[in-house]
Amino acid sequence: MTDERPSNPRPRPGPHPELAKGGEDGVLLLQEGRRDPRVSVVVITHQRRDEVLLALSRLIALPERPHVVVVDNGSTDGTAEAIAERFPQVELVASPENLGAIGRNVGVARVDTPYVAFCDDDTWWDPGSLRTAADVFDGHPRLAVVTARILVEPGGREDPIVPELRDSPVRGADWLPGPALGSFLAGASVLRREAFTEVGGFSERLWLGGEEELMAGDLAAAGWELCYLPALTVHHQASKARDSHRRRRDGIRNTLWTTWLRRPARPALRRTAHLLRTLPRDRVTAQGLWAAARGIHWVVRERRVLPPHAEARFAALEHAQRTSTARRYVS
Repeated sequence: MTDERPSNPRPRPGPHPELAKGGEDGVLLLQEGRRDPRVSVVVITHQRRDEVLLALSRLIALPERPHVVVVDNGSTDGTAEAIAERFPQVELVASPENLGAIGRNVGVARVDTPYVAFCDDDTWWDPGSLRTAADVFDGHPRLAVVTARILVEPGGREDPIVPELRDSPVRGADWLPGPALGSFLAGASVLRREAFTEVGGFSERLWLGGEEELMAGDLAAAGWELCYLPALTVHHQASKARDSHRRRRDGIRNTLWTTWLRRPARPALRRTAHLLRTLPRDRVTAQGLWAAARGIHWVVRERRVLPPHAEARFAALEHAQRTSTARRYVS
């Protein structure tokens, strides 16, 4: 949240009574269609009525039967009304304004499960992935985030970001069940609710667009780990209902803000210089740079450089950021 206000960590829940009988009994109960009490799903949506209805139909059909919270970010196309009518079992939060990524904070505040999967209105989780994520979290108490393998639909092709996740140069704890990550993709990740609330959720100032990077740095600074877990699968069929210019403008702004909020001076200068050299020279870029410049005063006031172990993760990603074909600011 704004100004990085910390939350009191909630006690880590013990085993749910339905799963406390032992591994075999727990698996049997889940196979018989009982809800997995460990994981919920939070969905944010805006002006995508048909797409979010399709996403919800897939979520409620999952064998884990997760509690689903949808935050409608001020849609005017009848989204909230359609959800309430079609999916009464889904918890709906109809915001009068577009909260962006802060809608996820609102959704997380509505759940009491130890783990929360994020889902966008144009993505969906494979059956069994949420259960696998919960099992992995149960066995790794300092793991905060697991990011899934992303398949682009139609066609089921791996998203170009997947090789970068799989071959991540970041060094993490030896016990990690997959490659360590420096950041994550919210719409393809499951998070430990305790860790999410400890760092204050997503920043209100960033709104939407690369908001995960700031949280990832704060999680690492607090001693949490993040990893890629290929046993999880998310499908993504990119919506055509998007303002690509705004996303690029806000992405440029947020990258610069995050860089100067958390990176030491020299790495921050290197990343800023790289952006200035490689960004398209057009009106959208100018708007993004101007928006970033307008935040200089509060960025200086709230700047808190990451400790060395957390900064090392971002430093390890510098080469990948310079050469990546999946991280371009285009629209």
